[in-house]
Amino acid sequence: MTADEKFELVGAGYLDTVPDVHQKENWWKGKPVCSAVILGMIILACVGCRFFMTHDPTYLDLAHYNLAPGGEFWFGTDTMGRDIYSMILYGGRISLFIGALSTVISTGIAVVYGALSGIAPGWLDECMMRFTEILLSIPSILIIIFVQALIGKDSIWAIAVVIGITSWMSIAKIVRTEVRQIRESEYVIASRCMGGSFWHILRVHLLPNFVSSIMFMVVMNIRGAIVAESTLSFLGIGLPIEVISWGSMLSLAEKALMTNSWWVILIPGIFLVVTLMCITNIGNYIRKNVNQKQSNL
Repeated sequence: MTADEKFELVGAGYLDTVPDVHQKENWWKGKPVCSAVILGMIILACVGCRFFMTHDPTYLDLAHYNLAPGGEFWFGTDTMGRDIYSMILYGGRISLFIGALSTVISTGIAVVYGALSGIAPGWLDECMMRFTEILLSIPSILIIIFVQALIGKDSIWAIAVVIGITSWMSIAKIVRTEVRQIRESEYVIASRCMGGSFWHILRVHLLPNFVSSIMFMVVMNIRGAIVAESTLSFLGIGLPIEVISWGSMLSLAEKALMTNSWWVILIPGIFLVVTLMCITNIGNYIRKNVNQKQSNL
């Protein structure tokens, strides 16, 4: 390499051609903006369904049963003459409520159980985790069906509680791992020495440290709860047919197939799948964001 190759003279405009590494990217790049907007619109339409419905979703209009989508009934009618468009908005509120309530229940159980296992002695922690792994080895839908059969009630609250108390295991394992990593921290030990109770330590010191790690699982639990409610209703052991939800609407699939009423299955199914896909995309973004922050530590 010659001396001329080692050095290069540049003009005054050289800096204009160098990319600005500090230039900010578009704020929406890499974020699930589209999924968030679609999910927000669905939630808004379901919560404020009374402002968007065109018919009474519970009215049995037997003179207009099994009508294809048209001008008066945008999404058609089901086998009992109910307006599917209004049913989707009204029933979505029930499905989303079950998903949110069951997630609150399962997250509460998981946080307490996982924190107790994380600070417990070795033998007790081992027993608690083996019990959790046994439950995880059983298909969740079987546990839900078993508990639902024991309770014997098919109300909205009962379904939400059943799904909530049977879907906490995965979050509990993450909480337990995080607690075991931070339980020997100086601020936790100092709080114990000052007489801090378990609930105080959990709320003030432990929860802020692992809440970001479980956000992905919390979001995905909402999706799983909606799927579980739909599956139970499809199998005929969930909500009764007179209680409108996306799952109970799909329970009419057999009658719809016999009458070639494709819209009774397809349109509610599209809304359910789109909602689940939006929740999944948001959950994946949270997971990637948390993993990236942990890798930078």
